[in-house]
Amino acid sequence: MPVLKSFFKKMAFWLCVIFCLFAFASSTPPDDPVKCESGNTICTVTNSYGAFPDRSICEAAKVEYPRTEAELVSVVAAATRAGQKMRVVTRYSHSIPKLVCTDGKDGILISTKFLNHVVRTDPKAETLTVESGVTLRELIEEAAKLELALPYAPYWWGLTVGGMMGTGAHGSSLWGKGSAVHDYVTEIRLVSPGSVSDGYVKVRVLSETMNPEEFNAATVSLGVLGVISQVCMFKIRIIYSFLCYKYLHFISFCIFGQVTFKLEPMFKRSLTYVVRNDTDMEDQALTFGRQHEFADLLWLPSQGKVIYRIDDRVPTNVSGDGVFSFFPFRSQVSLILAFVRSLEESDELSGEANGKCVRARQLSSFLLRIAFGVTNNGFIFTGYPAVGSQDRMMSSGSCLDSHQNGLITACPWDPRIKGQFFHQTTFSVPLARVKAFIKDIKALVKIETKSLCVLELNNGILMRYVTSSPAFLGKEEKALDFDLTYYRSKDDPLTPRLYEDYIEEIEQMALLKYDALPHWGKNRNIAFDGVIKKYKNANLFLKVKERLDPSGLFSTEWTDQILGLKGNVTVVKQGCALEGLCICSEDSHCAPNKGYLCRPGKVYSAARVCTRVSA
Repeated sequence: MPVLKSFFKKMAFWLCVIFCLFAFASSTPPDDPVKCESGNTICTVTNSYGAFPDRSICEAAKVEYPRTEAELVSVVAAATRAGQKMRVVTRYSHSIPKLVCTDGKDGILISTKFLNHVVRTDPKAETLTVESGVTLRELIEEAAKLELALPYAPYWWGLTVGGMMGTGAHGSSLWGKGSAVHDYVTEIRLVSPGSVSDGYVKVRVLSETMNPEEFNAATVSLGVLGVISQVCMFKIRIIYSFLCYKYLHFISFCIFGQVTFKLEPMFKRSLTYVVRNDTDMEDQALTFGRQHEFADLLWLPSQGKVIYRIDDRVPTNVSGDGVFSFFPFRSQVSLILAFVRSLEESDELSGEANGKCVRARQLSSFLLRIAFGVTNNGFIFTGYPAVGSQDRMMSSGSCLDSHQNGLITACPWDPRIKGQFFHQTTFSVPLARVKAFIKDIKALVKIETKSLCVLELNNGILMRYVTSSPAFLGKEEKALDFDLTYYRSKDDPLTPRLYEDYIEEIEQMALLKYDALPHWGKNRNIAFDGVIKKYKNANLFLKVKERLDPSGLFSTEWTDQILGLKGNVTVVKQGCALEGLCICSEDSHCAPNKGYLCRPGKVYSAARVCTRVSA
């Protein structure tokens, strides 16, 4: 009977995979993160996953949907006059932490949902001006119409310009100025609270040359300095060498004070995925990013494999019309997502990871066969290398190409269906310390090989390269960003996870032993405990914050906690360690009634993790 059950599980899994591969091109659009009881008043706000790390409900007195900068200025002025707290919320609200929450029930949410227009394009002047609610996808497409390209960007194109600026979103590269979007900005237009003489609002134009201190604070601001209104992109003087090819472009200025990005002429990329054993990965990781401009690594530690992304720019006359449409970002059939989730819940309930490991191997094998969604011509994958223009190869997210279909299909993480529900732990380990960190993870895997199948079922450990940034809250040095996604119980926060002690040990090891920096838009609470002390220019950021918003109207209890101004983000209570609200210091912080007790780490003995203890 167990053999028959296993057979049906495997068959069902492959049917799901095949069905999902040919799923609808469009899906039900994501829901608005803001819900109100009466018009635009008495509101709640959440993120695109439907839950914050502490599962709290964030409330606000009302939400405003300005459609122009003039309307935005009016909203900020009125709230400042009334002394009301304000927070900005984007169309899809992808940040996992509580960055969109106001304090209490009396605050105001300012949505950039309708600040999503292309304001002006001028091919002759080589300028592009957009509003801050424009998504990365729209930004890429508009730049491409002018035969321009962003050199680097995040892989998910559902982020907005304002959202990327607020959290330091990035792609993967050690080349040039690195992979963070904000490091290609040269001018910012910011709407902040003002004095009575200012009419309670002030529109500030910040540039890296005229007022560098305010500028370096605003490029990664966590939304505590005000609201970015519009974005202007223009080509500046760049001499870029690729082998013997050189490009020289002339500077032109935006008429209005905007967020100004450094663009490049459109170019092509050549992409190949290569699978190798992870035997020498800790050494390869140190040099691979210097060898290939858009390199990243996908580690499957329980399988002992690593997938190297060999990705470089090539001249535009190289043939190829490739498209990168990352398979996990495509729309999926809701019934199939529910079935796959049920399999995962069944594995968690059984206390055995064998099923997860089998499906993880099947999934990684399938993704490799379809090149993770890369096609050579927009339709099918015929082989490596896949060559395509930058605008078609840099980012994806086709599950947002949506029509209402009654949730027959959706983005896999849509909270309205029974689909993916997970934790994300993402941090940047200094490149000089990456080798030792990877060795420590390998030591954990050696203790129990199947312990990290829980990560491989969610595409493994994605590793992206980042560089130091002049932004006060940007990256401090060259680093490798580790992205871990893993199961989270949707119904019960007191439910422990399979091998959660291994994940918790990796998390604490990175943050405490290797001094890693957490991603501002991801992570559980403990990643932000005392984090501000890791930034050498934190005091400069706080001084700018005090100047631009002295009353703290764009700040909240949460932002005060992560900025070290008041209290801390940890929440100590029964079961708090299970969801990363605290690091356990006693058994009650875990799930003693289910056999999970607080114990030292297996490799990093200073860690305190919730470990399943046999009776």
